[in-house]
Parts: sequence; C-alpha cells; structure tokens
Amino acid sequence: MFTKSAIILAAANLAAAHTTFQSFVIDGKDQGQHFAVQTPSNGNNPIFDVSSTAMICNGGKATSDQVEVAAGSSIGMQWHHNDPATTSGDNDEPIAASHKGPVMVYIAKAESNGEGPVWQKIWEEGYDGTTWGVDTFISNKGLINIDLPNLEPGDYLIRPEMIGLHEASGEGKAQFYNGCGQIKVTGSGTLSLPAEGTDMTKAYSAQDPGVLYNMYAGEKTYTIPGPAVWTGASSGGEPSTPTTTAAPVSSAAPTKTATPSAPAASDPVASPVESAAPSAAPSSPASDNGSALPETFTIEQFITWLKATTGSSASKARRHARAFHF
Repeated sequence: MFTKSAIILAAANLAAAHTTFQSFVIDGKDQGQHFAVQTPSNGNNPIFDVSSTAMICNGGKATSDQVEVAAGSSIGMQWHHNDPATTSGDNDEPIAASHKGPVMVYIAKAESNGEGPVWQKIWEEGYDGTTWGVDTFISNKGLINIDLPNLEPGDYLIRPEMIGLHEASGEGKAQFYNGCGQIKVTGSGTLSLPAEGTDMTKAYSAQDPGVLYNMYAGEKTYTIPGPAVWTGASSGGEPSTPTTTAAPVSSAAPTKTATPSAPAASDPVASPVESAAPSAAPSSPASDNGSALPETFTIEQFITWLKATTGSSASKARRHARAFHF
C-alpha cells in the first residue's frame, strides 16, 4: 500500500523529470554549455499552452555566439535533465523514461527571430509501434543528431523539440520542450527556405491527434503533429520535375525501297515481265510444244523462246522483245 507522502514524492519527482537543450556537438566535439544556445527563461519546465510565445524559443534570448557548420553536414544538439548537467547519479538524465513522445527539429532564418510563419520542419521521429523518438533520444544520452539540408550560406536558428505524452490523455496536458540554437551555415549549398513556413504559436492544437493522445491505450500508431518534413530536407533539394518518357523508337527504321533500274541486256531477269505483250505473244511462258522459259532467264533466252513459240523470225522476235522494254 502506498502512503500519501510516497505519492506526493513520486509526483514531485515526475514533475521535475524535465530536460533542456544546452549545447551543440560538431564533429563529435561538444561546443560548450550554452555556447550559441539560447537559455530558456523557465528553466527545464515544460510548456503546456501551444499558442504561447514560449513555443518559439522557450523564452530564450539571442546571444552573440554562433556555431559554424557546413551545409549538408551533421549537427548534434545535446540535452540534459538539469542545468547545469549533473549526470552522475541522475536517474532522469537526460529525461525520465516515462516522458515518451516524438522528437522534431525545425529551422528558420535568424533575421526572423523565429517570429511568424518562418519555420520549416527538417527532421522528425515518432513511434514505430515499439520505439518512441524519446526512447532513441534517451539511448543516445540526450543527443539529437541530424544532417542539415544543403542550405545556402547564412545565419539560421535551429530548434529541436520533443513532446512528453505521459499525461496527454487530458487536453492541455501534453508537455512541450524546445530550445533554439544559432548557427552559421557555410559551404556552397544552394537551397533557400520556402517563403512560407510554420508559425510555432500556431503549429499545434490542443486537440491534435498527436497532442491529445493516450499512450497507455495500446495503440500501435501515432500521428506526429505539426507540418510535414520539408521536402528540401529529405531529398537534398526540391523535388525534380518528373521526366516524361518518350515513345519508344524502333531500332530499325523502315528503309524506303528505291525504284529498281532496268536490267542490262546481259543481266538475268528475276521474274516474268508483267507488261502487256503484243497480241501474237502467248499469255503464258510455256508454249504448246512444251518448251518453257526457266524461272530466271537472259534476254537472249527470252528471244529464243519467243521465236520458238510464235514462229517468228529472229528479227521479229527481237522486235517483240523490245516491246517489253528490256
């Protein structure tokens, strides 16, 4: 049986099991606590009001620092339960295991101060039916590591975020944790952020399926709230225009047959001549006396055959042959 004091203590521990974004990790090296990271105004406490301005950068103020990172390269964002971090003996480092939910990362131009519809979601991890984004976050000891899009050089705000859903079955009970860091993107990237993005004070509703959610109901599906991941982040650029497939071209185009030239007098004739013969000429190459032209013949053979079948003299036979235009 639980005592009242034990319940109060457990509730206090649960309420204190929070987390904050504290440093960048570049090429495996921690850049230092709060270097180029805006310190939140409310400590490690969560945000419950999704329309609050704290949803922009958790009340953090801009610093004079920046972390340089090349477009398309890896960037790490380190979180801890307490600020400053006291990892030794802290069972809730980097966050209590009960605070399951999704993890997301947004980016905006620094000149916007994060205000208005300027944010693009560039990465997210939700629930695959077994593991939550926060589970992976805990396994990675509070490090969120992503690849930047191939952005054009410039100054940006990067905003990691997670949602604790352990009490989210009640409206307005989901716990939001976010923070902003300041980066200078270098290199030869060419991607520009879209002109229209997401306003973080309007990104979520308290009634969104991914915000009002009972994680104890045994559901195996989960809808990550907010906008979809920007296509420029997932593909390295805007989607290319689909290539129209051309109609197949035959590898052997038909060749136009040239009109055959008249054969020379000595050339064999390939087939019987189809021109109309003089009335004395027979309609068939075979004569009544059984003589016949071969399948192919020369002009001289044709004259001999014509002479034999018509009884003509050689001179007449030649005249008849000329009538066939040989």
